[in-house]
Amino acid sequence: MQKVALVGAGLIGQAWAIVFARAGYRVALYDAEAVVLDGAKAAIAARLEDLESFGLVSDPDAIAARVRTTDNLEEALDGAAHVQENAPERVEVKREVFGELDRLAGPDAVLASSTSGIPASAFTEGLAGRQRCLVAHPINPPYLVPLVELCPAPWTDPAIVERTFDLMRAAGQSPIRLRKEIRGFVVNPMQGALIGAALKLVEGGYASAEDVDIAIRDGIGLRWSFMGPFETIDLNAPGGIADYLRRYGPLYAAIEREQEGPAAWDDGGLIARVEAERRQFLAQDRLKTRSEWRDRRLMALAAHKAKVKKEIGE
Repeated sequence: MQKVALVGAGLIGQAWAIVFARAGYRVALYDAEAVVLDGAKAAIAARLEDLESFGLVSDPDAIAARVRTTDNLEEALDGAAHVQENAPERVEVKREVFGELDRLAGPDAVLASSTSGIPASAFTEGLAGRQRCLVAHPINPPYLVPLVELCPAPWTDPAIVERTFDLMRAAGQSPIRLRKEIRGFVVNPMQGALIGAALKLVEGGYASAEDVDIAIRDGIGLRWSFMGPFETIDLNAPGGIADYLRRYGPLYAAIEREQEGPAAWDDGGLIARVEAERRQFLAQDRLKTRSEWRDRRLMALAAHKAKVKKEIGE
């Protein structure tokens, strides 16, 4: 049973703990704040109960027992084969944390960051062990959404990428390898393009925020729950993807030209409009409850997909 050390016991650290403990790994969950660790243990236990209710785990107590919490970083790192950093999304913080990890972790330990968009080169360049550092970006919550984006720095040893890929696969995740660095990796540029288009549609008065959500939720999002954009268009024309692009490429090019320019990410007026509309559908004090509802729906979807895969022999 390999040991995995998780640095930071917030939501992502807790979720990683479930991922690795569920797969049989010993987990050391570190945070400098004892109160954070106490909350993390309770939250992990609650999530495991939810997962058991959907048939996604069978022994939540045994899984929880594999997670040991500590406010001592050296103790957490001792004997760890893989270290997953979950610090705040600021370069200076990650640079300081990785300096400590490189100094204290065993020489053979992989040092991975959960950063949502900062390239590893921005905070590992000056490290003696920079060749063992990379990004392993999860999608929240990773115990329900299995994608992990592996993005190496220019100096990351390719063997480290492969080792991390194998670890994530063994832990039940769906890792992908980026061939070179890009801010935001794969998911966030695509998600950003979709959100940007949504903002432009609302800003231009073409549709409400709720109707845009319905267009995804009850439209193309249904296909995207089990196939990606290339497979989607490959199946949407008789002759496959090349046929699709010949048929609809000019339309998409025209749409792209009409929507040129950045989305209004920092337009206070538009943000206030979208915020006000969302609050009509969901009061501020119900955000946490709705997030928990989302996670239960993801559990139901994960259980359904696992059942279908078993039935059709995938």
